[in-house]
Amino acid sequence: MHEKEEPKKIDLEKLKDEQLSLSRKIVLKDAFDFENARLFAAIHTETFNSSVLATVSVLNENLEVVENKYAVEKARFPYISGFRAYRELKAMIEAYQNLETEPDVIFVEGHGISHPRHFGLACHLGLSLNKPTIGVAKNLLVGEVKNSDVIFKGKVVAKSLLTKEGAKPIYVSPGHLISLDSAVKVVKKCLKKPHKMPEPIVKARKFAKKVRKELKQP
Repeated sequence: MHEKEEPKKIDLEKLKDEQLSLSRKIVLKDAFDFENARLFAAIHTETFNSSVLATVSVLNENLEVVENKYAVEKARFPYISGFRAYRELKAMIEAYQNLETEPDVIFVEGHGISHPRHFGLACHLGLSLNKPTIGVAKNLLVGEVKNSDVIFKGKVVAKSLLTKEGAKPIYVSPGHLISLDSAVKVVKKCLKKPHKMPEPIVKARKFAKKVRKELKQP
């Protein structure tokens, strides 16, 4: 369960300033030609026994899993919308660093620049790892949708994408070292019926379920 009460000792205004400062370092140009991307990762996070479990799955161009890794870190920050990185980033980075395979791009279940301070979880991870990242979310955090564009403060910060018939759209926003157009193309490349989310995210979630069962065993 997510904690809903904000702790008194956390200075959110200071963290907002930090996010604004870091957001200026985000690069929304393609680090390379993503048509040539061959390895696609996703990092999934969830709360597990007062800790953060982060699982990472790397898939090849046939959307087959080539590697799974995970990390568990004690949760030292509550869940607060817009500040997920302060709770989850450490576990995400540790899981990524356990990989032997280096992916070309990383999907994050969350937002990139479609964030109140243009610095969502995908941005924070991308900047920390200096890797291309894409935010994929089921719900909007900011902005409004016009046609398929998510517009916030006069800028297009994400795309609304229908990936499954009869389902609600997902929202794709760049995190770091990738353009919005390329982010959408990579997401489409990694879709596999009947799933709504890109397959790397599906596999990272599935691996998390397996890890939880293993960790619960004596």
